[in-house]
Amino acid sequence: MKDSQTKAKERDMIKNEELEYVFCPSILGTLLVARSGKGICAILIGSSQKSLMKNLKERFPGAAIGKGAIDLMECAKKIAYSTDHPTSEPNLPLDIRGTDFQKRVWRALRQIPPGKTASYTEIAEKIGAPKSVRALAGACAANPLSIVVPCHRVVRSDGALSGYYWGVARKRKLLQIEGAR
Repeated sequence: MKDSQTKAKERDMIKNEELEYVFCPSILGTLLVARSGKGICAILIGSSQKSLMKNLKERFPGAAIGKGAIDLMECAKKIAYSTDHPTSEPNLPLDIRGTDFQKRVWRALRQIPPGKTASYTEIAEKIGAPKSVRALAGACAANPLSIVVPCHRVVRSDGALSGYYWGVARKRKLLQIEGAR
């Protein structure tokens, strides 16, 4: 568990951080792909560049955000391509940020192969927190790296689709493309 001094240092680091971003079209709508000095830190999906920028600023308050270079656009194109070709997951450096619990959840989600799904309960059991199904759903909602951390592959225990931060229609489309539905 982190002490308050460590948390304060992390907040200060985020405030002084520089991020670059690009917008890229995809079959799901517009992608906003953002990168820190460590790697891709956000893959956001939407239909409005304005709302995507607002979302990025909310997730990284105080960060200096500027337009990305051509190499970031190439990364974004690889991510967009992978939405329509799920077996071609892009091998990109990631800057995965979250609580220890969120990171455990996200690691488990990355183990679900394309075309497969897992229930919230199964994931909770897999990470050793069987009573944390609601917290797990919250970790999915907080995931800033859509597509590469595949929250869309998590379904209810009865197999039905449930909430997805980017919309259930997008979740359904991703699962159909992957052959899961």
